[in-house]
Amino acid sequence: MAEDEEVQFETGDSGASKTYPMQCSGLRKNGFVMLKGRPCKIVDMSTSKTGKHGHAKVHLVGIDIFTQKKYEDICPSTHNMDVPHVKREDYQLTDISDDGYVTLLSDNGDLREDLKVPEGELGGALRSEFSEGKDLLCTVLAACGEECVIAMKANVGLDK
Repeated sequence: MAEDEEVQFETGDSGASKTYPMQCSGLRKNGFVMLKGRPCKIVDMSTSKTGKHGHAKVHLVGIDIFTQKKYEDICPSTHNMDVPHVKREDYQLTDISDDGYVTLLSDNGDLREDLKVPEGELGGALRSEFSEGKDLLCTVLAACGEECVIAMKANVGLDK
């Protein structure tokens, strides 16, 4: 039984290392926070005054960094909220496969072929500009075990 529990503990993923706590009053607009279990960028926040017996409340509005869905939450300003560890990295786009995956080259020469072309406008623009032969950089955002291409820009070389 103890072995089973140990295996369960090793494979169980609580998600604790993917976030860190921060007091609600320390959060800022354009920062990141977990709302309804999703990593979100804070687009609006307001603080209400303390009531007769209570804490000041912070009203947070955030946009999911992967799905662009809007989430809201209200939290006492003295309570802790989970903040996701968000990593942002630029890669050079080298190919788009027929099955909808991008091939990306990192600064240190590593290839990545595990990300799909983003949905919607960004994906369409990415495909059309790449087919025109433009040299593109893709910005990849990673948080909470998810990764996604969230932006692209023309790769301007530093040739002298």
